[in-house]
Amino acid sequence: MPGHTENEITIAAPLDLVWEMTNDLENWPQLFSEYASVEVMKRVGQKTTFRLTMHPDENGKVWSWVSERTMDRKGLKVKARRVEPGPFKHMDIKWEYAEVPGGTRMHWTQDFAMRPEAPVDDAGMTDMINRNSKIQMELIRDKIEQRARERGVHGAPVLPN
Repeated sequence: MPGHTENEITIAAPLDLVWEMTNDLENWPQLFSEYASVEVMKRVGQKTTFRLTMHPDENGKVWSWVSERTMDRKGLKVKARRVEPGPFKHMDIKWEYAEVPGGTRMHWTQDFAMRPEAPVDDAGMTDMINRNSKIQMELIRDKIEQRARERGVHGAPVLPN
């Protein structure tokens, strides 16, 4: 059965800042703890093709792949897919953003299937993604909130009912 994950976090910062920082691919190695490097290969309109390379895993293996990412700023969505899926049959990712009382909600959805020869099956990868998404989202939240404090900006206002 294919894997599916959904994870979200609220960041106490304005939507524009959250969008800016989370879609600045060249700075992902400073935003995420798992990425060693990002190489932007091509940009056409709102679509970017890029190579992500992770830090070595516990066995010393370095994972790298090419993805396409298409931003829809007006719709507050980003869609991505792995062009070089590696151990995945496919990996499709959607990021959605929304202004909420006190900040910005960032929601990640990942739909995927593992190849039979992959080192982990769909259920195992689902568990790994859910654990790691929580860690990465908390790091991202903390870094964006720090930047917001440095800029003297705050999250979205709490709206009256």
